[in-house]
Amino acid sequence: MSVAFPMDQLVQIGGSLLAILVLAWLAHKMGLGGDERIRDEDHARHLADQSVSGFEPVDIVIDKAGYGALMRDDAGRVLVLKRHGTHFAGRLMTVRPEARLDQGLLTIQPDDRPFGAVTLNLGEQAQVWAASLRRLEKRADA
Repeated sequence: MSVAFPMDQLVQIGGSLLAILVLAWLAHKMGLGGDERIRDEDHARHLADQSVSGFEPVDIVIDKAGYGALMRDDAGRVLVLKRHGTHFAGRLMTVRPEARLDQGLLTIQPDDRPFGAVTLNLGEQAQVWAASLRRLEKRADA
């Protein structure tokens, strides 16, 4: 048993499919919806400067998948970067964050709660950075 579609329904389906394809092509040409990741230390430095103007890291560790990074400047300030959609957001951590170390994974909850927690796969560097976060000042209410 075959189902026959009236010609006006076929035209409507074809038009809808064509419109979807045009929108997908346009989004691709505009660079929307990409899979942006931190490529290297230079890219991380650029993202850090976009987040905190003038932040110049001297020590950088990048998540193995490129979804985030931790950076320290020569004043000992620590900046955390994380992917936010197709962009990156960063927070300067001035007080000791809540942090949990699980093998090579370091989960950080900056003092800025709306920023949200960040889990970074840092491998062997996770322990080193967890220890360095403990050197930040404690919160006054802690």
